[in-house]
Amino acid sequence: MTTRSLGEPVARREDPRLLSGQGRYVDDIGTGALEVAFVRSPHAHARIVDIDVTGALDVDGIVAIYTHEDLPGRVGEPLPLLIPHDALTHGRTPYPLAKDEVNHVGEPIVMVVATDRYVAEDACDRIQVEFDFLPPVVGIEVARDAEHLVHDDVPGNVAARLVQESGDARAAVAQAPHVLELDLEIERSASMPMEGKAVFARWDADDTSLRVYTSTQASTSVRAAVAAKLELPADRVEVVAPDVGGGFGVKIVHPWPEEILVPWAAVTLGREVKWTEDRREHFVSSAHERGQLQHVKVGFDSEGRLHGLDVTIWHDNGAYTPYGIIVPIITTTQLLGPYKPGAYRAECFSLYTNTVIVTPYRGAGRPQGCFAMERTMDAIADHLGLDRAVVRERNFIRPDEMPYDHGLVFQDGRPLIYDSGDYPASLDKLKKLIGWDEFDDYRAAARAEGRQVGIGMACYVEGTGVGPYEGGFVKVETDGSVVVATGLTTQGQGHQTAFAQIVADELGVPVEKVTVTTGDTRRFKYAVGTFASRAAVMSGNAVALAARNVREKALRIAGEALEADPRDLEIVDGIVQVKGTPGATVPLSTVAVLSNPLRYAFDEETQRATQFATPGDPEKPPVAEDDEPGLEGTDYYSPARSTFANGMHAAIVEIDPDTAEISILRYCVVHDCGTLINPRIVEGQIHGGVAQGVAGALYERMVYDDAGQLLNASFMDFLMPYATEVPRIEADHLETPSPLNPLGIKGAGEAGVIPGASVLASAIEDAEGFRISRMPISPSELYELRQRHERREQNTTNTKDSR
Repeated sequence: MTTRSLGEPVARREDPRLLSGQGRYVDDIGTGALEVAFVRSPHAHARIVDIDVTGALDVDGIVAIYTHEDLPGRVGEPLPLLIPHDALTHGRTPYPLAKDEVNHVGEPIVMVVATDRYVAEDACDRIQVEFDFLPPVVGIEVARDAEHLVHDDVPGNVAARLVQESGDARAAVAQAPHVLELDLEIERSASMPMEGKAVFARWDADDTSLRVYTSTQASTSVRAAVAAKLELPADRVEVVAPDVGGGFGVKIVHPWPEEILVPWAAVTLGREVKWTEDRREHFVSSAHERGQLQHVKVGFDSEGRLHGLDVTIWHDNGAYTPYGIIVPIITTTQLLGPYKPGAYRAECFSLYTNTVIVTPYRGAGRPQGCFAMERTMDAIADHLGLDRAVVRERNFIRPDEMPYDHGLVFQDGRPLIYDSGDYPASLDKLKKLIGWDEFDDYRAAARAEGRQVGIGMACYVEGTGVGPYEGGFVKVETDGSVVVATGLTTQGQGHQTAFAQIVADELGVPVEKVTVTTGDTRRFKYAVGTFASRAAVMSGNAVALAARNVREKALRIAGEALEADPRDLEIVDGIVQVKGTPGATVPLSTVAVLSNPLRYAFDEETQRATQFATPGDPEKPPVAEDDEPGLEGTDYYSPARSTFANGMHAAIVEIDPDTAEISILRYCVVHDCGTLINPRIVEGQIHGGVAQGVAGALYERMVYDDAGQLLNASFMDFLMPYATEVPRIEADHLETPSPLNPLGIKGAGEAGVIPGASVLASAIEDAEGFRISRMPISPSELYELRQRHERREQNTTNTKDSR
């Protein structure tokens, strides 16, 4: 074994276990536990008149049935509004079990606990709920019209009105040589992890302690919520996230109702209790995302340079706002991408509808913002007859302008300042990778063969590494192995590999010697969570800092053993040695033994360490006042502000001239996430994101009818693409290290999905010759647009030049 450094494509250590079926998910835990099922609302908007559970009481195996009236104290109160904001003037959150009123199909009303899930489901079928129906508010246009209200005390269905502004955008647009207006739409979609939500709870009455296993992206936050709601001391609650079969943002909400109700039932009944979400429940009761209407008004000159940008957004936040208005905030701040807009104004109305709540889904508002900006850049290029790449390049922030302050406020309340990036270099790489300048020849050859092809591009900037902090723990064991713990969770991002690489590089040990634990509050109690492309930046730097503390102590102890200056020592392959003197060495495992004055000879390493032991000073304590036993360290990383990754995508599509079926011939990505820890993992993240971007552009959408019923709540009707629909991805990288953190890294988790709808809209528009203003788009919709264009009907984008 040899010490590996950062930047090497080390194979993911998690994969053999997970791919061979040896993963351990929440549903694998708690065999024999009581199981839960829920009566969920079949209606989008109604008052609860009566709940009759008598028909379920004689079902054999029923243990308990609970409605809202049975929930005591804080358990029965509305769930917390996690991230308040001044613009969120009418925030509303649900009760764990509906009280008086339901506001979307799938809202839980009754919890049934039984000996198994089948019995619980049978009992649910026998429970009768009487409703007084209310008018449902479905869709952004209906919510905006406000003929009916989702919540009686929320005027106009407006949860929040948010304005982000830099300069006088309206004046700048009005005075510009050219003005265009566009109406755009991104439809609602949702993440589909392999594993839905799941909770298992075990109460120890003798120890008065509660252990909860949950499929979450924020185990420490769930711990805090459960402790508060159940009125337990926080140190008596343990929360563990075992293997999590995908998160994508839906599992960052905390607590979900079930994360309170299942632990409460376990405490109340003194029994182990579990619940596993089925796929239908995931469709109708977990979070959705994406849905926005956008009106863009842009002013620019004859060279295509922006003078002003004025954007109005109507955002569908569903029936409640437990996660605040993070998604529209991100849309309004990160809409700008790599460009200087001149003056900028974004006004967003976040609206209630009688549909499933909307919270972050991979990209979290960025795909919508990217769509608005990139559709605008293409419209400017088309209007002026300029190359689309040229218009983008003329508006780029230049490398010598970094750090660049947009004069806006990011979602954590801090200024929107880009830390680093070289957008012209990225564009140059992308054009060469896709063959941008040679595409006209390719198009002509395809046309001669009766084929219809188009090319598109899209650029984005992604805020990553948002605070406030993450921590890391590193310990060298006496056998030379290294254990690492961090509080954030993992959902398949390769944390056990990437964090091991960082620690191995810092300590000078083989990566095979390092074991990483995540998402277990027993190992690390303070953390924020895995979301917003923050894990590598936050926990990566935290474990690096902790490892540096351990390295410093190891060199100090080894210096005493070798009678050498610690500054003259190095660690190579787990051996501390004097630089230039290979014979003077001490294993790191021995240093770990020497770090503890209590050296019982339990193993051979402890016995061997005696040769390096030095007599202590009888006038001094064995452990100094500023020291502690063991070769271990804990540290935290807390950034001043976020880092900003960036990237550019390009695609070539072919469209059937008869059926309008869309095929992706090539898909190219250039990405800059600063210093690469592991290129293989970064590319894996990009590939996964591109797959979801393609899905959101061409296949996946949530279709509600006017009554608020989700019409495609199964994989029979929700068109999730297979591997055959996801193109081969050609990727290249640029590394502009971030100056904001010790490792110089930026996040990469959401990069692949952000420009998906934008780049494919651009390519389809190029192939067809008319505007694409709404995504996702199906062949039937494209065919209809083609027919309208051929009939010279008015373009539905409302694109116009006011001059």
